Amino acid sequence: MLDEPIKEIQVVKNYIDGEWTASRGEILDVVNPANGRTIGKVPISTRAEIDAAIDAAKTAFPAWRATTPLARTRCLFRLKQLMEEHFEELSRVQTQEHGKTIDESRGETRRGIENVEVACGIPTLMQGYFSEDIASSIDEWVIRQPVGVFGIIGPFNFPFMIPLWSAPYAVATGNTVVIKPSSEVPISQMKIAELVEEAGFPPGVWNVVNGGRTVVNALLEHPGIAGITFVGSTPTAKEVIYKKCGETGKRVIAQGGAKNFMVIMPDCDVNRTIPALMTSFFGNAGQRCLAGANLVIVGEDNRAYAGFLEKVLAAASKIVVGYGLDESVQMGPVRDKDKKDRITGYIETGVKEGAKLLLDGRRVKILGDFPPTCFLGPAVFDNVTPDMRIAREEIFGPVMSVLRARNLDEAIAMCNDSPFGNGHAIFTSSGRSARDFQYNVTSGNVGVNIGIVAPVAFFPFSGMKDSFFGILHTQGQEAVRFFTESKVIIQRWF
Repeated sequence: MLDEPIKEIQVVKNYIDGEWTASRGEILDVVNPANGRTIGKVPISTRAEIDAAIDAAKTAFPAWRATTPLARTRCLFRLKQLMEEHFEELSRVQTQEHGKTIDESRGETRRGIENVEVACGIPTLMQGYFSEDIASSIDEWVIRQPVGVFGIIGPFNFPFMIPLWSAPYAVATGNTVVIKPSSEVPISQMKIAELVEEAGFPPGVWNVVNGGRTVVNALLEHPGIAGITFVGSTPTAKEVIYKKCGETGKRVIAQGGAKNFMVIMPDCDVNRTIPALMTSFFGNAGQRCLAGANLVIVGEDNRAYAGFLEKVLAAASKIVVGYGLDESVQMGPVRDKDKKDRITGYIETGVKEGAKLLLDGRRVKILGDFPPTCFLGPAVFDNVTPDMRIAREEIFGPVMSVLRARNLDEAIAMCNDSPFGNGHAIFTSSGRSARDFQYNVTSGNVGVNIGIVAPVAFFPFSGMKDSFFGILHTQGQEAVRFFTESKVIIQRWF
């Protein structure tokens, strides 16, 4: 029997000014992609409702700013403890609303909590610096001050963790927030808001408004919003979020899509590389911006190439697909039928382009009696060339495209020819190859024998080219800088 924490349909409300309020907007179903059951009802909130949340956050800002950093972080310490106490429930909710495996959900919960934990260090993280006698009898120093109200727009693929890349740092530094979760997966943020309320945050400091484009546009246009953090597709990040924030003078972190290359050198540790590739390409059903997409096997030895690819296929074909709450399942469904159709469309495109489909994820064997609506298995293409659409465009699903490179320079050129630069990696036993790769590849996050190049909470989540638009990044010290303004004081007394 699978332990589902959501046993009845959850009526998702907005959390505004410390109150749970029903929306007057359209109501949509939240569906568990594994079994097709409705687990929630989520509102598409109106412009008036998002305006009310922003007004509440603006009203709460002066008092919250004047609250000492120690007092602010005591709320975060309580939030962290509550998250620890509800760890398993929070993880299982993610699996029910998104589809990922319970092991992946537990990892997401842990990474989210770690960001709250790092933000608890804000009394020292936001300290300024001081110089005495910069001129005769003149002293100068820098203090970091909060800015105001921030909008946080979350994606569907990590419903719990990604808003926590931003929100804890924003409130710890003295700002207030309005969070817009993806309407596909709103329950995780509802659960967090319940814990925020229990942790004792003052009304208006932490607000959650569910919805779609109306809410996003209101956050982008409202003069009371100082800045936006966003994670989603590149077209939206670039043409909507980044562009509009520039027009309205808002600071912005806009993280976009990816097409990550995993470069395999002849001297890699094969037995350790293969499991890392399985997690990278097929973990979270390929629905993450750090997922492997293109596998580049370096070298001119055809037998070695064929031998390595044979082991990749053997491992991929054994991945157990099913409902993620089953501990034996290694890959859950994709989020919904539309996303599955998009991925299968790319598989069909790859075949038409002349790539060789070695493993067809459309022919998936599902563990248990579940509808096939949202399920796919791992797909592996061989004979892929860099000009093919499946090698260039973000698929966001469990599809591996295998390319060949004669040497490392050619492999790096392939990586750098991509418009994306999010999380490339090399697998090698050579320090020289590793340094050459990390020095020359254009990617915000670089892995050496690491398949998922995910920075821990006290390092920034970077990105380059069409994978990121902005200057500073989420997480750690860069998030502290983003959510504060540096005020310089120059002082002389006569």
